[in-house]
Amino acid sequence: MQAIELKGHGAPEVLQLGQRPDPVPGAGELLIRVMASGVNRPDVLQRKGFYAPPPGASDLPGLEVAGTVVAGDAAAMAVAGLSLGQRVCALVSGGGYADLCVAPVGQTLPVPAGLSDIEAASLPETFFTVWSNVFDRAGLKAGETLLIQGGSSGIGVTAIQLAKAMGATVIVTAGSADKCQACLALGADFAIDYKQSDFAAEALRLTGGKGVDVVLDMVAGDYVAREVSCLAEDGRLVIIAVQGGVGASFDASLVLRRRLVITGSTLRPRSVGFKTAIARSLTDKVWPLLAAGRIRPVIHTVLPAAEAAAAHRLMESNQHIGKIVLSWQV
Repeated sequence: MQAIELKGHGAPEVLQLGQRPDPVPGAGELLIRVMASGVNRPDVLQRKGFYAPPPGASDLPGLEVAGTVVAGDAAAMAVAGLSLGQRVCALVSGGGYADLCVAPVGQTLPVPAGLSDIEAASLPETFFTVWSNVFDRAGLKAGETLLIQGGSSGIGVTAIQLAKAMGATVIVTAGSADKCQACLALGADFAIDYKQSDFAAEALRLTGGKGVDVVLDMVAGDYVAREVSCLAEDGRLVIIAVQGGVGASFDASLVLRRRLVITGSTLRPRSVGFKTAIARSLTDKVWPLLAAGRIRPVIHTVLPAAEAAAAHRLMESNQHIGKIVLSWQV
């Protein structure tokens, strides 16, 4: 198979097209002929040597794919309602930057009706992550307010649409007027240019001083103190990345007085069973919204798989709105 290999760690140029033996699916797995691979921030971290694959996972980068099932555990596939030749997308723990990829059956979903392989490849990583953290972990409910840091990112555009579909009010932060406008166009109720305004003060103003019920944070660092300050009573802060640093200092008395919850998670090392449960929730509650067009993939750029280095440079420039996808279609 063709694959994008890491020739060491460092700049995007270490991503190079090569060949590997075809992978073989084991018990509870299937093999996908990959048409498209999603690009995500963890791929960049892995390339730089900061995010090693979990034990047993492929050393190739890539956490989400879409394509056609070409082999697999027939019994497991039958239970999941999947079949040979079916168009699917899947969340994987590695190996997504290749034109063949093994995926657990439980983490594989049919391509929503009406979507292309490119669109489907942009779904798994962000939809699994947002559902697990915003709804399962933070328990966002209809009528509550969600503050999303980085609203124009792949995670952000997914969180905006899911939260609105579930009846929440959405406030986002973004780094330019254009990005703020893009978030509003996707359904966000309010957008704060964090380069121009203090997001915590603005969040309090927009909620009449009450504060937000949930914060989805990909920054951490010095953001944590400001996020704690703008949480409502019984508010929940969910940290899913630490782009701003791992250290944080905040007013712990606010946690006591307002009964706050500060939590977080990483999805990649979790068990197949854990991710399968998320897949079931997405199948029941989210995939029908995608098929109906109430939620849509947001694709910024599609590049040939051989140009994975360019895709990483674009991601690190932070100029994109939505997802970056690699295509294996010749």
